[in-house]
Amino acid sequence: MLQSLYVENLAIIDRLEVEFQPGLNVLTGETGAGKSILLDALGLVLGDRADPTLIRAGADRLKVSAVFLPPPSVELADLGIELEEGALYLYREVQAGGRSLARVNGQPVPLGTLKALGERLVDLHGQHEHQSLLKPSQHLELLDRWLGEPALHLRARVRDAVQRLRSLQNELQELIAREREREQMLDLYRFQVEEIRAAELTPDEEEHLLTEERRLTHAERLLSLAGAAYEWLMGEGSAYDLAASASRNLTEICRIDPSMSATQEQLESALALLEEVAHTLRQYTETVEYDPERLEQVIARLELIKRLKRKYGDTIEAILAYANEAEQKLQALEHQSERREAIEQELTEAQAEAEQLCAQLSELRRAGAERFAQAVQGHLRELAMERALFEVAVTPKPMDSSGVDAIEFLFSANPGEPPRPLNKIASGGEMSRVMLALKAVLADASPVPTLVFDEIDAGLGGRTAYYVGEKLAHLAEHFQILCITHLPQIASRAGTHFLIEKYVEGERTRVSITPLTGEARVAEIARMLAGEATETALQHARELLQKQAEEAPV
Repeated sequence: MLQSLYVENLAIIDRLEVEFQPGLNVLTGETGAGKSILLDALGLVLGDRADPTLIRAGADRLKVSAVFLPPPSVELADLGIELEEGALYLYREVQAGGRSLARVNGQPVPLGTLKALGERLVDLHGQHEHQSLLKPSQHLELLDRWLGEPALHLRARVRDAVQRLRSLQNELQELIAREREREQMLDLYRFQVEEIRAAELTPDEEEHLLTEERRLTHAERLLSLAGAAYEWLMGEGSAYDLAASASRNLTEICRIDPSMSATQEQLESALALLEEVAHTLRQYTETVEYDPERLEQVIARLELIKRLKRKYGDTIEAILAYANEAEQKLQALEHQSERREAIEQELTEAQAEAEQLCAQLSELRRAGAERFAQAVQGHLRELAMERALFEVAVTPKPMDSSGVDAIEFLFSANPGEPPRPLNKIASGGEMSRVMLALKAVLADASPVPTLVFDEIDAGLGGRTAYYVGEKLAHLAEHFQILCITHLPQIASRAGTHFLIEKYVEGERTRVSITPLTGEARVAEIARMLAGEATETALQHARELLQKQAEEAPV
């Protein structure tokens, strides 16, 4: 429940604080005294959009804070909010520059969090605003909420089934739309894979081919150079012969002077190395040959690699990697036809499941709609509308996440008139009573602990006002109710009565709120009855309060 509300610098309110009580709280006062401004403040602290023009003249900001004592039925965990010693402390500040601040338990929160929290704490209903009950788009939600867990659970299954059905339909449509593109890509990937695989590339092939190309291109020059080098090393008068002569001389020297033995060994090693080099040159000349046909093959192979590199990658490794990737894409595309068959089968099953669940939900709603209508009609009878007719129209609609039912509340105030949509009700008094009857029926299914009625008594009077007051009093046995009213029949039912007054002090308009008890309350009821507290009006007010006290539940 709402325990207290503090308002500062809002419209004509400079500073005001009020503590509410459980049960029925009524707020009365002259027209324009500021009663609705108090509810504007409540709306702000519950997340309504802020308008800087609401800031009191001369102030740079407005502030609203509220303390709630929510029952355990109000869930907060999904909002990341915890109670502080069983209470919630809400704060809203609106600055002249347009900036808005919101806090819960002293911690900054997004405005969306404050609004989501407010929707769980207070149900605010006025004659000309917050009339979601009049919108056919909301009637389905209200009926399902009233039906409770069976409908809500089944609706969640319908939502999941329809989402799965739509997902499969979208996937199938995408596959069909991509069918021509798929055939084109299949041809492309097949050609690319075949072209690369047919080349039979190896990672180090290009380097070897380039080396072979150089040898084949310069074969004659290489043979000439290698042959000449061999002759210089091993031919007549060659380097080998000269070195061998020098070695013989050193051998003679070492017999006389052993200190040259190391030099002799070095020269012997040089002779062995010359023989080895000469042998390698002879073998090399045997491997080098001028082969124009082979040269053409090598050049053609290098051109193939060059062409593949232009198309698929800068290296042979990159070309082979591209082939592997193309093969994977090719396999995925080839399996699309299998996926289409699987989707079509899944789609058939999903369609059947969704239709079955929607049929079950529709059956539940149709049976529940009749009970709901009877319950509302029962409350209308208690509100002196014995001959009124209330119906819940259930008509088919295309399947969506809520099922296959369109729900609309219909109402007829007089016999012989066909029921019409609620938003076609012309009489304010009829509208008020239908709204209250709906609230009374929906209250049992509502987890919101506080109900606010802003001038729901518009267009009422006499015994009808009495019945509305009685209905509000009964609702107040289960909920905290805040009600702005101009009718004494309703105000006299209150457990807590507040008087809101506007006055001028120091050339500034101010607003006060005063809890009324005893003779002060009698005087206010008298004013509401007769416009002023005459002796007759006072006597009538005492009788009305006494009567209501006697009828109040124990």
